Amino acid sequence: MIRAVFLDVGETLVDETRQWSLWADWIGVPRATFLAAFQDNLASGAHHRRVFDRFVPGLDVDAAERNREAAGQGYLIEPQDFYPDALPCLAALRLQGLVVGIAGNQPEAAESALLACGVTADFIASSAGWGIEKPSPRFFERIVAITGLAPTAIAYVGDRLDNDILPARAAGMAAIWLDRGPWAMAHASHPDRACATATIADLAALPGLIARLNQA
Repeated sequence: MIRAVFLDVGETLVDETRQWSLWADWIGVPRATFLAAFQDNLASGAHHRRVFDRFVPGLDVDAAERNREAAGQGYLIEPQDFYPDALPCLAALRLQGLVVGIAGNQPEAAESALLACGVTADFIASSAGWGIEKPSPRFFERIVAITGLAPTAIAYVGDRLDNDILPARAAGMAAIWLDRGPWAMAHASHPDRACATATIADLAALPGLIARLNQA
């Protein structure tokens, strides 16, 4: 029986198009040009930060992030960023009596930002807060530890095969692949998609899927 559902943040609950568009503005590149290059970069299998090399070779991204924060343009989740199905899904899962958690590769400020946007969950955590990033096995071990549940009683939902599905399965969890967003598009034909316990196109389908998995 699945008793807890943990969800990723970026491209699972939150559409990060606005965030990447603001990066385009910062480095002086047209948004459409930057976003197209970003998708092409992911399709090539390169790390997402390599997209900056196409426009500003040698850019110190960490320093640029600090400069953006100093200018009041740091990473910030706002209500407008949520996919329309995100908050209703969280509410529906809680109505089913499930433990609901949110844990992704995010800055620690994302935790308070999610709360400020009205997110209700039993656990809200970030990689920065934990000091552990996916796909490290320790990230998923931390989820097991804070819930006190067996891995088989936990489902993890995310849009990336490499960071979400494969390590969640390796940890013994049910791994639900959310097939949307730039990473899902880049991974669409990858053979590892068969490793997912199940695949959904949107979060509206998640509560029903969990119910069916538990009935089975």
